[in-house]
Amino acid sequence: MTVEKTSLKELLRQTIWAKDLTPEQLARVEADSIEQFVPKGGYVCRKGEKVDAWIGVIEGLVKINNLSPEGKSVTFTGLSAGAWFGEGTLLKHESRKYDVMALRDSRIARMPASTFSWLLDTSLPFTRFLLMQLNERLGQFIGMVEFDRLLDVDTRVARCLAGMYNTHLYPGADTLLQISQEEIGYLSGASRQRANQALQVLEKEGLLKVDYGGIQIIDLEGLRRFRA
Repeated sequence: MTVEKTSLKELLRQTIWAKDLTPEQLARVEADSIEQFVPKGGYVCRKGEKVDAWIGVIEGLVKINNLSPEGKSVTFTGLSAGAWFGEGTLLKHESRKYDVMALRDSRIARMPASTFSWLLDTSLPFTRFLLMQLNERLGQFIGMVEFDRLLDVDTRVARCLAGMYNTHLYPGADTLLQISQEEIGYLSGASRQRANQALQVLEKEGLLKVDYGGIQIIDLEGLRRFRA
């Protein structure tokens, strides 16, 4: 039996920023936005390219990362379904300063830069949403600098998982986080084996349960406070 996938129009209407748009604004967003399929390992966008769209993850999981001159990969964050990114680069009219790669097959929405700018000019609720988005993103990256420099791997994995439940940045998150141990390793800067060991530690603490197909979050606040 074939399951019919949700249309881009329906998924756009489910975003937290679309609910306060006027019918005219929503109609233009739906008419202008396009969908892109990116297979696992493929690029959603590349460092150095001209930024021509605001980008949303409507299904799947992607990571924002860069390569050092020595070839070392540095992952900044993961973005799950419901997350939108790239507003800062659009506002500054800069070229993209990072790569975005799909950790699994993903459906991506692209809103043209002209439509994004038009919403900024015509929708106060959308502008408020972006202010919150930028503030939450700043807090996220400050926290990432802390856990990358100060925290052990077990705590990094705990913070990584807890960070996937920011209701503004990742509004579609469920208590069953459909993420593999390999993906957790990518996002927390650890090997798959070390990420697995960390999950075992967190499971023994009663904070989560490793289930087939994902991680069942039991105590979100406990993950946020783990070894704090």
